[in-house]
Amino acid sequence: MSAETSRPLRGSAPDWWRSAVIYQVYVRSFADSDGDGIGDLDGVRARLPYLRSLGVDGLWLNPFYPSPQHDHGYDVADYRGVHPEYGTLESFDRLVRDAHRLDLAVIIDVVPNHCSIDHPWFTAALAAGPGSPERARFHFADGRGERGEQPPNNWRSIFGGSAWQRVSDGQWYLHTFAAEQPDFNWRHPEVSSYFEEVLRYWLDRGVDGLRIDVAHGLHKAEGLPDHEHADHDELTGDPVNPHAWNQPEVHDVWRSWRAVAEEYTGRTGRERVLVGEVGVLDTQQLAQYQRPDELHQTFFFEFLRADWDDRSLYGVIERGLRTIAGSGSSVAWVLNNHDMPRSVTRYGGGAPGAGPGDLDLGLFRARAAALLMLALPGSAYLYQGEELGLPEVTDLPDQVLTDPMFHRTGGVRRGRDGCRVPLPWTASHDVFGFSPNGSTGTTWLPQPGWFAEHAVDRMLAQGDSMLHLYREALALRHRLPALGAGDFRWLPTEPGVLAFTRGDGFACVVNCSSKPVCNPVDGHLLLASAVFDDGTGEKLPPNSAAWFLLEVEA
Repeated sequence: MSAETSRPLRGSAPDWWRSAVIYQVYVRSFADSDGDGIGDLDGVRARLPYLRSLGVDGLWLNPFYPSPQHDHGYDVADYRGVHPEYGTLESFDRLVRDAHRLDLAVIIDVVPNHCSIDHPWFTAALAAGPGSPERARFHFADGRGERGEQPPNNWRSIFGGSAWQRVSDGQWYLHTFAAEQPDFNWRHPEVSSYFEEVLRYWLDRGVDGLRIDVAHGLHKAEGLPDHEHADHDELTGDPVNPHAWNQPEVHDVWRSWRAVAEEYTGRTGRERVLVGEVGVLDTQQLAQYQRPDELHQTFFFEFLRADWDDRSLYGVIERGLRTIAGSGSSVAWVLNNHDMPRSVTRYGGGAPGAGPGDLDLGLFRARAAALLMLALPGSAYLYQGEELGLPEVTDLPDQVLTDPMFHRTGGVRRGRDGCRVPLPWTASHDVFGFSPNGSTGTTWLPQPGWFAEHAVDRMLAQGDSMLHLYREALALRHRLPALGAGDFRWLPTEPGVLAFTRGDGFACVVNCSSKPVCNPVDGHLLLASAVFDDGTGEKLPPNSAAWFLLEVEA
């Protein structure tokens, strides 16, 4: 029986999100249905059987709303519509309906920290002028200096440069990202009311949850004081401004959103989940966002950032299980997403603009990391293409780069385009099956020729491919009760090795070292990321992981 037909249905199970595997779809780069070289909702809908056969429990859609696309949809002009390049509301409804027929949950992105300069509220604010009620929905302020020619404070944008933009009447507005993304003033009551309406709108259309962009943002400190270490923020990509992030009032927002989600859960019997992108560095603070009356989950990015080292990984996993799970939630593990270089490249020492690194080494480690992540208690979020072993495209020409991060830093930071190149589906097609046969256009970001090696059809034809590894691991995850709710226990190992059990009958062993090591467990080999030379499972190859079924005493 195939993994697709044997997996149990989970769509209506209580707490389905606690151990779910969710597949992140960057809509623009997933699949193109109309031949314009840009992915769309009908393209996603056509590939739903692929996601079902992969074995995931749901999908998360990156923003598809009407937008001028200055930051590819994270500059939202209308929170209750669909951008024409991606389809229509009817396209979205068909996608949700078909996903639910396949027992796939649908999570959508919502962006409450900022909007687009084309949002009706912001265009009205510009027209109304200083001191108007319309400007009170945003952070407008007079500048410093004799003629107000200096920004109101010294805050820096995450995308580089000042976090303030001056308008024609002399005032400035705050944008913690691109200048085309003005921040909302969440201390204004109309803002919270507006987003509750947005939340209800999409829940009424049947979505199973929302991924919340910059969930640690929203509120800013009263008075917008200068940041003492603002000079440290520039070009880091991860500014830690205590006045702009993680304000205590933000937790009130998530309590109110959780109440709405619980209302819909009670009404339909299907639990609606709130997943936050929370960029705080302290794990204890991160756990506070997942208290029982706030967000269901937050992405555990510390796992993504960990070095390929047994001590680093052990510490990260311990912090996740001890603090996040200790809050009453479950850890949302993640190895890749649309904002970070792909794991194959990271683990091989490569970087955007600096070269691919050692891709063979990176692939070995990425395969092992996948088995490690999928064996841990909690849920997992996959990013499109990681199941194909796609590396980062590190050598995109400057003239095709679209990320505002690249342009605002004068090219110092290459940006995130390299992990957003459209997916390869068939090795022989001109655009690797991303667009329909007969399409004459090109993809919105160019695909390198070596993408053919990672095309879905070629991966399916290779029994030892990354795609088969993910399919087999996800099938086992559904089939083995221990991987759903089994207790977690570390096992003693030699240096360089991690090993743990789940429940009474499952073990995962990871060799982070560069040499073969003795297997610390006795059991039947279920799945391995690399070939065991002796076929016995007694020696783990370098940079590999394996799953074992242990004998349970009667």
